[in-house]
Amino acid sequence: MKKELAAIRGQIDRLDTQVVRLLNSRLRLAQRIGALKHGARGRIYVAEREADVLRRVTAANTGGVLKPAALQAIYREIMSAALALEKPLVIAYLGPEATNTHAAALKKFGASVEYRPMQSLSDVFAAVERGEADYGVVPIENSTEGSVRDSLDLFVETPLKIVSEIQLEIEHTLLSHEPLAKIKRVYSKDQALAQCRRWLQRHLPHAQLIDVDSTALGVQRAAKEKGAAAVGPRLAGERYAVPAAATRIQDHKHNTSRFGILGREASGSVGEGHDKTSLLVSLHHEPGSLLKALSPFNRRQLNLTRIESRPSRLRPWDYIFFLDVTGHYDDPAMQAALKELKRHCPLVKWLGSYPAAAPV
Repeated sequence: MKKELAAIRGQIDRLDTQVVRLLNSRLRLAQRIGALKHGARGRIYVAEREADVLRRVTAANTGGVLKPAALQAIYREIMSAALALEKPLVIAYLGPEATNTHAAALKKFGASVEYRPMQSLSDVFAAVERGEADYGVVPIENSTEGSVRDSLDLFVETPLKIVSEIQLEIEHTLLSHEPLAKIKRVYSKDQALAQCRRWLQRHLPHAQLIDVDSTALGVQRAAKEKGAAAVGPRLAGERYAVPAAATRIQDHKHNTSRFGILGREASGSVGEGHDKTSLLVSLHHEPGSLLKALSPFNRRQLNLTRIESRPSRLRPWDYIFFLDVTGHYDDPAMQAALKELKRHCPLVKWLGSYPAAAPV
């Protein structure tokens, strides 16, 4: 057995040497691409290229023992190292460290870029707008509780575009130094509390639920206050040394959040039906106005995957609508639909076109 193990380990060592050599060759090519981009002032992070690479390597994994998610995670780190060689990237996210948004940012951009936690969602938008960060990561919606209203409201005024998206399965943990019987207050982001509402009502009916700016901030408070707990990711408990009092407390098993990547320049098309376009529109106050807004997409068989209204804040009972549509802004069918849409709507704002994230 020892001889056989030694022989197999020897093969692994030789393969590791080849893998390292090939990785360095790949990264040298990435450096050359970075130099060309820098000379032409091109985008460093190209979401459509990232999506294409991940699809190709997944397709090439025929008969392999690597699961697609594991293979994609490896390649995201490879691309993260390549981005860092092309240009040091700064990524802003809703902080502090160890929030779900931080986890989504790490999953998207890997460990080789610089991350800057922001105190609020508006600070994330502002950092990217002012050029203090290259990209920002913000939560957009959750499969259980719907849209993140603060993020949607900030899209109304920003010139930024959504350049990519990522989905993250959310597992909530109750973090506290106290046993359940002694917990009097539970801190967390409003969305996280809502995603665990039934569990909290059943197990902590007398505890006060307190909304704070982020899950990680809630964990920081639970670390310091007697009788306090927080709902948040296990990563936050590890980061701030607060043990888990209960795990997987979300009300729905498949609890997934969608995060948008903000940038100053729009993404190109992936093609083959893999793009998504986000729009913001307002309607006239007249019968049939919503039907008129949706008909241009229906006639061209463009699939509306999301429609949501929000108060415009301009006057009482005035609303704006957020739409997600399958396809890219530059597609002829999309251009024709938008041209017709502008005839019926006082406001049509393009929020970005980007590669649609694969379902978690």
